[in-house]
Amino acid sequence: MLIVQKFGGTSVGDLERISNVAKRVAKTKEQGNDIIVVVSAMSGETNKLIEYAKHFSKTPALKEMDMLLSSGERVTSALLAIALCDMGYDAISLSGRKAGIHTDEMHTNARISHINTKNMKKSLNEGKIIIVAGFQGINENDDVSTLGRGGSDLSAVAIAGAMGADVCEIYTDVDGVYTTDPRIERRAKKIDKISYDEMLEFASLGAKVLQNRSVEMAKKLNVNLVTRSSFNENEGTLITKEENIMEEPIVSGIALDKNQARVTLRNVKDEPGIAAHIFSTLADNNIIVDMIIQNVGHDGSANLGFTVGENDLESAKNIMQRLNAAENLEFDNNISKVSIVGVGMKNHTGVASLAFTTMADNNINIEMISTSEIKISMIVDEKYSELAVRSLHEAYNLGDRE
Repeated sequence: MLIVQKFGGTSVGDLERISNVAKRVAKTKEQGNDIIVVVSAMSGETNKLIEYAKHFSKTPALKEMDMLLSSGERVTSALLAIALCDMGYDAISLSGRKAGIHTDEMHTNARISHINTKNMKKSLNEGKIIIVAGFQGINENDDVSTLGRGGSDLSAVAIAGAMGADVCEIYTDVDGVYTTDPRIERRAKKIDKISYDEMLEFASLGAKVLQNRSVEMAKKLNVNLVTRSSFNENEGTLITKEENIMEEPIVSGIALDKNQARVTLRNVKDEPGIAAHIFSTLADNNIIVDMIIQNVGHDGSANLGFTVGENDLESAKNIMQRLNAAENLEFDNNISKVSIVGVGMKNHTGVASLAFTTMADNNINIEMISTSEIKISMIVDEKYSELAVRSLHEAYNLGDRE
């Protein structure tokens, strides 16, 4: 088998942890597998490099930031290769450039265009363990580029797809995907298998196990993903095609996103083009709008509400005040988004009614609702968010039985 393993910053956080990763990689090799390892920078290293840059400039050149930040992963890859060589294994470290990862020209948030697998295939044929510095590549101008948040996951998935790997294992500090956050609901259960679409919903709705760009790429390239803990030997969660899962549960899990804020515009002119102007202005300022609700207009006016990420609230405030599109503006960051996710919802009735009944039984007011084929999202007051998660988790019978 060809296995791609990716180890995140906490997994390689210090020299002892790098040594533990080397032992795990060696064990995989001893089992007769070919192996490519993708590593992140040691935990805290990227933030330290950013602080160094900001010591000299509040707005450092993005090209130079890519050169600077890519060094963290190269340090880790070289250290892991050195550790494996000292254990008697033939290991080689490769930068993104040497691994053949080519990107577009967008510095600090580049997208992978293609991978030239020549060097990696040659090294595998020679029996080497390949250690690739994640998060980076090279653009058309022969400059170093970095892939943005979750970039090492992207590197691993793209390499797995390009090399035709049997599986891509993502190692973090958690041992899989759970039916909800175990810190909120102690009976949360680890999910053995989940579809790409469900995982994409979980990732976009606040679950932090995997970054959604990497899941999108895995789906596109048909890469079987497994998320596992680097601190134990437990089986992880397989993220795969829907048809590879024998019995899809109606609901797979409950997600919670506390990083939400709501903007309400009262007495907006009820005429064509107003909403288009508001949301195109937000888009032009790179503000992602999530849920939108508008009531029926009366007396030539309507009320319009939408949610944005909490980090974008101040920018959204400034834009709305500048547009002067409504008589009254209200802003609220004391809200949370609670979501029910499951591909089985497509073929079953009563999922929404159970959610709404559960919220009513717990005296939790639903302020906004958004649905798709495989999810139901509800905005609630933040102080009731964890109660909502626990109640819904129990209502859909998702937890381990005691």
